Amino acid sequence: MAKRDYYEVLGVDRGADGEALKRAYRKLAMAHHPDRNKDDAAAERKFREVGEAYEVLKDERKRAAYDQFGHAAFEGGAGGGAHGHDFSSSFADVFDDLFGEFMGGGRRRGQGGGQRGADLRYNMEVSLEEAFSGKQARIRVPTAVACEACGGSGADDPDATAACPHCGGRGKTRAQQGFFSIERTCPACGGAGKVIRDPCGACSGAGRVRKDKTLDVTIPAGVDDGMRIRLSGEGEAGARGGPAGDLYIVLSVGTHPIFQRDGATIYCPVPIPVTTAALGGTIEIPTIEGRRAKVAVPAGAQTGRQFRLRGKGMTGVRGAARGDMIIETVVETPVDLTPRQKELLRAFDEAGAGKRHNPESEGFFARVKELWQDLTD
Repeated sequence: MAKRDYYEVLGVDRGADGEALKRAYRKLAMAHHPDRNKDDAAAERKFREVGEAYEVLKDERKRAAYDQFGHAAFEGGAGGGAHGHDFSSSFADVFDDLFGEFMGGGRRRGQGGGQRGADLRYNMEVSLEEAFSGKQARIRVPTAVACEACGGSGADDPDATAACPHCGGRGKTRAQQGFFSIERTCPACGGAGKVIRDPCGACSGAGRVRKDKTLDVTIPAGVDDGMRIRLSGEGEAGARGGPAGDLYIVLSVGTHPIFQRDGATIYCPVPIPVTTAALGGTIEIPTIEGRRAKVAVPAGAQTGRQFRLRGKGMTGVRGAARGDMIIETVVETPVDLTPRQKELLRAFDEAGAGKRHNPESEGFFARVKELWQDLTD
């Protein structure tokens, strides 16, 4: 009997992406799973058929070969799809997605049966200047490390082990839950399938001990608030020789007394004297790299006037272009005036009577006057 097209088996288009394939497979695998259809040979055949189709199509290389040559690409077992494929591994992947920690997916066993160590999180605050330029940091992380006395095996004598009586050496136990037969990691042996007759005295058979670990970390330039740096294998050591987890450094960027950041753009509000705003002039402002930049302020500048300094913002992450710096003027009203200064200001005001020296305020009050007239009419 000729094999059905794999796309037809899963009920997807030939252009379906990985997520669409997984959803289709999950739905069909659940519907035709043998535990859900006991003594139903047709359901078992369909279950194997969808498993075979998904095993090929989820792999980019196998899928490309299938798209070009069809089932002939795997004749003789060359592709591992049509003959002898392990469709149960595909179902296990989907089951991990469905049940997560309940199925033990978050702490899978290593090749030697040991349990994978937990991932760790380390919160680090950096200043805006450090986020701009990057930094080298030395951190101290409380964690579990492999026991030196037993080499992480948990036993004084690695050969002095016996099959776990709880799971019979399988490393997992099975329980019936509705339609499904659920396998869990054995709680007695942690999935190792064996128990230690003579536990290590230093770690009491755990294969790891609590200890602070010191690490040198590179914080790249341009990092932003909430970014994570992953250090593979620097998390908690695995139990009984299992692989170590990962360490995630979560960054927070502190506030700055002068600058405000928005992505790669830096904003800097700059107060300027009323005389500079009126007559124009040049102001000097600081930049994030510790230098100074000059900005020419035109005569008649108002509060909120912005000036853009291109390439003076934050460093780009992963080689991205550097951002800009936005200067925003804040016209400052003079305080603590001397009698002579007050006299000069009054003279200035009288000299400008009838002239439009303050267009914004004059325009505002003109609109207010019109509004009042409309309300009284």
